[in-house]
Amino acid sequence: MTLEKRINAFAELGSFLTQFGSNLKNDQLIKINEQFYESFEHLIHNQKQFNGWFIPENVLLAVNAWAKILTKTNLEKWLSNYSIPETVPKRVGVIMAGNIPLVGFHDFLSVLITGNHVVAKTSKDDSTLINKIAEVLIAIEPELKSCITFAEKLENFEAVIATGSNNTARYFEYYFGKYPNIIRKNRNSVAVLTGNETKEELSALGNDIFQYFGLGCRNVSKLYVPENYSFNGFFEAIYDFSWVTNNNKYANNYDYNRAVYLLGSNALLDNNFVLLKEEQNLSSPVSVVHYEYYQTLEQVAKQLHEQSNEIQCVLSQHNLPNSFKLGQSQEPELWDYADGVDTIEFLLRLK
Repeated sequence: MTLEKRINAFAELGSFLTQFGSNLKNDQLIKINEQFYESFEHLIHNQKQFNGWFIPENVLLAVNAWAKILTKTNLEKWLSNYSIPETVPKRVGVIMAGNIPLVGFHDFLSVLITGNHVVAKTSKDDSTLINKIAEVLIAIEPELKSCITFAEKLENFEAVIATGSNNTARYFEYYFGKYPNIIRKNRNSVAVLTGNETKEELSALGNDIFQYFGLGCRNVSKLYVPENYSFNGFFEAIYDFSWVTNNNKYANNYDYNRAVYLLGSNALLDNNFVLLKEEQNLSSPVSVVHYEYYQTLEQVAKQLHEQSNEIQCVLSQHNLPNSFKLGQSQEPELWDYADGVDTIEFLLRLK
């Protein structure tokens, strides 16, 4: 199967996904729509029964993000930096996380687009949607059927891409260390504020914090703010995100963390749906955002560089190295690799 066929298949998948949330069906996808449109739409709106965090709005957010990315132009631009030979495929085991919808799809895509065979072990928290996407993809390009395997237990593989927590990473390293591998651990994202941000920019930061209820590695879990920073404007700008407490799982986390911190006499800033706690740790619990004061931006840049192996992305309106603008954390391109590890390059080395 040629690279061009694979690119066309994923581009057509992108066209299929574009229809959800828009209420406009693509007339060129009649056969695929007849087979999958209703069942896929049903899955989007019923993911919450499998995972209480996966409300329809967040599932649609993930689906629409992939619909936007999976165009022929984007795919060709992404792959133009590589030489992808048509050789005997390798069987690559992919262990997927389940913290946000379709979080394992980039690895799934990378393995297949390079002409390899993906052996996927999905998370129990996010399995039905990725399985359905595979069905759609096979209907679009039947040759891909022999390249996709879903497995409860990884067997008969030649390389591994595994995503999990710091604890599961130790398990992965023990069992898969003898194979070529990418093993991802916990990462967090941070935002650096100067005090000069507009209300609109701070509201955009609310997306970085609250989309997917803050469960993703690209969600901002810590703020760096200048000394004597006033959080009044920040709280005003993010007020529209108070809807997060409508989700019982989020509300329970908020109530629990608030009670624990108050019992421990921790100083908190609280707006009734998120807690701000002064803390050096990058990782914060659900419903909590840590913050730390700084004296100069140069100091922050140095600190972030020293912690780069723990940080997924940096958000700032100031031009810090390798940073995104506020509001863009959940809009990665195909070439924005998790943990900064080039998945395609890794897969090509297997060839």
